[in-house]
Amino acid sequence: MKLTALPCLCADVFDGTGEIRPGGEALNFAAHACTFAGMEVTLLGVIGQDAYGQAILDALADRPINTRHIRIDPTQTTANNYTYLTPEGDRYYKPDSWNGRILEDIRLTEEERRIIAASDVVFIHFWASCFQEVLALKKQHGFKLAVDFDVYRDFTHMAKLAPDIDFFMISGEEALLHHFRDYSACHDGLFNMSLGAAGSVTYHRGQEYRVTAEKVEAIVDTTGCGDSYHAGLVCSYMLHGDITKAMQAGSRIAAVTLSHFGGF
Repeated sequence: MKLTALPCLCADVFDGTGEIRPGGEALNFAAHACTFAGMEVTLLGVIGQDAYGQAILDALADRPINTRHIRIDPTQTTANNYTYLTPEGDRYYKPDSWNGRILEDIRLTEEERRIIAASDVVFIHFWASCFQEVLALKKQHGFKLAVDFDVYRDFTHMAKLAPDIDFFMISGEEALLHHFRDYSACHDGLFNMSLGAAGSVTYHRGQEYRVTAEKVEAIVDTTGCGDSYHAGLVCSYMLHGDITKAMQAGSRIAAVTLSHFGGF
């Protein structure tokens, strides 16, 4: 099963801890996806020729992920995010925390387009600058498309995207679930909403599936928790086709992620 994740690769720098952890939605997702037997994972993106970029490559060196197609741009700095933590382990950011200029105008190369077109499933974040390119490739080549919409709230716009997305994923709350229920009555995708400590809900063809969150004794850091859950959901479902078991797999991985700094 060929899986491609793109394009956000970054370094999370944790205030006051001395911790620098490779992260970003695509990288976190790939790091967990590659633990599933039967998944052949390729990671696409762009990093700088700097210490942050090298840290990303070093962190992935012993993982079964194809990193050969990651671009290195010596003229730019690897995306990085200065992260602050509350005493409870929740992360927060300040206005100048994010330096992601290298990710702002990514256009796919022909080689990247070929890799994506040959994939069974592709994971991307809605905010990615190359999202529309990937969506066009999905319509042309028919691979499964998994999209993290995070906290996006334009449900009118999302309704227009729903027919072409196979794993439609968002962080939300109970009051928003009716949107996903309605989408699922018209389209065949899995419409999944993470509810934090309240677990998660997926709608598929009008049917509701609920899974409770795994218990975590001590939350260290919430960074990458959603990416971890999404990796479990997508990979398990692609391999086994069971929605409830896929959601449970995502919850188990997310619980582990909560117990350490960084997304993996």
